[in-house]
Amino acid sequence: MTDRSKVIFGNEISARAYRKAVAGKQKYIKKFGDDSKADYPVKLTANATLGEMLGVRDIRVAEGEGETDFDLEKGVIVGNIRMGFGHYRISIAMASAAHALGYKPYWMDLNSYKNTTCTKVIGAQNDLYSLGSRLSQKSRLFNKLVWEPLNYEGFRQLTYNAADQKNAELMAPVFRNIPKELPVIGTHVWPAQAALHAGMQYVVNAIPDNWPMALHLSEGAVHLVQTRQSYFGYRILNGMAKKKLLKPMPSDALRYTGHYIDHELVFNIEKDCAARLARKENGKPMRFLLTIGGAGAQKELFAAVIKYLIPAVRENRAALYINVGDYRQVWEALRREVPALNTLAATHFDNWEDTKAFCSAALDGEVEGVHVFLHENIFEAVYCTNLLMRSADVLLTKPSELAFYPIPKLFLKRVGGHEKWGAIHGAEYGDGTMECEDVPHTLQMVSMFLDDDALLREMCGAIITNKSIGLYDGAYKAVEIAMGLKKNPLTREN
Repeated sequence: MTDRSKVIFGNEISARAYRKAVAGKQKYIKKFGDDSKADYPVKLTANATLGEMLGVRDIRVAEGEGETDFDLEKGVIVGNIRMGFGHYRISIAMASAAHALGYKPYWMDLNSYKNTTCTKVIGAQNDLYSLGSRLSQKSRLFNKLVWEPLNYEGFRQLTYNAADQKNAELMAPVFRNIPKELPVIGTHVWPAQAALHAGMQYVVNAIPDNWPMALHLSEGAVHLVQTRQSYFGYRILNGMAKKKLLKPMPSDALRYTGHYIDHELVFNIEKDCAARLARKENGKPMRFLLTIGGAGAQKELFAAVIKYLIPAVRENRAALYINVGDYRQVWEALRREVPALNTLAATHFDNWEDTKAFCSAALDGEVEGVHVFLHENIFEAVYCTNLLMRSADVLLTKPSELAFYPIPKLFLKRVGGHEKWGAIHGAEYGDGTMECEDVPHTLQMVSMFLDDDALLREMCGAIITNKSIGLYDGAYKAVEIAMGLKKNPLTREN
């Protein structure tokens, strides 16, 4: 196993930082055990939510024997983790594109193998990150002094990547019995790092954010970025050792692709934008989609928006889609904060067939009132937003992974400094607003969408233009690059 923590793209890590990385790995071994010699069985199972629609099958590890009929010609692994909803959503985009291009996507969530050290390590870090996200929304002091600096500069440093690479060595055993010639698209850096530590031959690392950070580096993989701005930042490893000039990434280790978007959304852009404009022109209720992030943050902001829109809902000028994901406690909190929801809201809870039927009917039918969606199944919780997007007029979201989706967007206040660059990118390409950093500015923008057709018209026009220049083709390109590595592999350690 190559030690990827000592030198990163030709840049030596200090002995002190390396010792700290090794100590961090040993801490996890002491807490969760070392299963590096384990020979975990692998099997393929049907994905109940995405299987029929996108052809997805799940790779299950350490859960007994079963079918292992991997398609070595058409198969591609989408490696991910459940950490919030964003990495799952990007993974769905990759699976959708793979399916549309005639390939067979295999879903591999490294945070779902509860008997392995891999999942225990990821779970511990996920718990900390989710806690930090929620605290950042409750405490301005914590957000200013801890959370923003950590997400903006702390994760940016090469020393952080050195520590992550050491921890990723503990994740490699889950790949032991998976065919090494299957391409892997990692939608979080840990699956990409773990795949390389395990000897997978063709690895693509799909970077999710628009702010270059060493956190997202996985040397040995082909790195993909969604924006030109982040391409240059990653190419020279800008700011990843403070002001020190670093050796750059090799050109074949980094590719710009455009946004990672589901095939179903890209294919229907013109149709869906035309429907939005027709609803506006005909005075139909404007459909606002509010989606709670995977950490359950920002429910107070959502409550303020919902309260503001309730009169417009009653006047049939607005309709609300509210997806609380798998967070029942968020729904209960919203009910307490906005009592009108108890009488106005139609609930679509844990009934996937009902949710799919609603989303399909809403494409051409009428929608009024408030509709709340909750699914305990994580795939349903995430994919629900994607299905609702097509019939929604405006998406209200923090500028995370959803910042890149082809729907008119109202950007809420970020959760972590790195996210602000998603809003900047969206505003520059015309499919989103500027980041609304407080409640008054958020409500002002909601009012403008309601009362003025200019915002919707301009954004829909920009989305159609963006499609014509391939801005939303990132998922297709990611799959093509991953499959292309089998013909033209990297021949050196990047």
